[in-house]
Amino acid sequence: MTSTFHALLLTFFAPALWAQEGEAAADAAPAGGDKASSFFQDAGTIGLVIMVLSVVALTLIIKEIMAMRRDQLAPPELVDEMEALFEAGEYQEAIELCETEPCYFTNIVAAGLPKLNANFDAMEKSLEEMVEEETIKLHARLSWLSLIAGVAPMLGLMGTVNGMIGAFAKIAELKGQATPDQLAGSIAGALITTMLGLIVAVPVTAAFVFLRNRVVSYSLEISAVVEDLFERFRPRDA
Repeated sequence: MTSTFHALLLTFFAPALWAQEGEAAADAAPAGGDKASSFFQDAGTIGLVIMVLSVVALTLIIKEIMAMRRDQLAPPELVDEMEALFEAGEYQEAIELCETEPCYFTNIVAAGLPKLNANFDAMEKSLEEMVEEETIKLHARLSWLSLIAGVAPMLGLMGTVNGMIGAFAKIAELKGQATPDQLAGSIAGALITTMLGLIVAVPVTAAFVFLRNRVVSYSLEISAVVEDLFERFRPRDA
């Protein structure tokens, strides 16, 4: 289990490891395992937390990309069936369809159907409120990605401060006689955590913006479909 976890982390943070390649190619081959081990050791507990966050973020990104698709939020066959029910005037069957097939589209439609006997303005207001509510739910799911994108660099900064404190503590302990190799571990840890935080924050921020824009786009598109469905109930001027 541990080896698998490390393999996953190595795959995600490969750029960070490559950035450390400052030695000749002849020295890199035999020291590959030691370099990876040293990387995780220098990263420390804070670095490990950032790595775990990266795995969580990757899982959330894959999950939301799969969930926030047009055919998931408003399945085409469901839209066609709803349109057929509206054309036939079978509104009770439409309500039952919304109850048995809950999704973004049917949840909005279900808000307007009970208002068929009310005036059109009340129906329209119910639809608008449900669109807003359903869209907020989608944005709330994405807020976890926003949180990780914000927390990761802050953890990196915390690791940097922690590493520099360790370096200065070593200098004080040795009364200013510390050699570079005695300070290298603390400084390396400080820089690694900063780098890890940025490595996580940049792609997660990009994924968050991408998914947020997708939510906005699909929300407008599906709202237009629902509006067309209920347009038949709009009073016509004499």
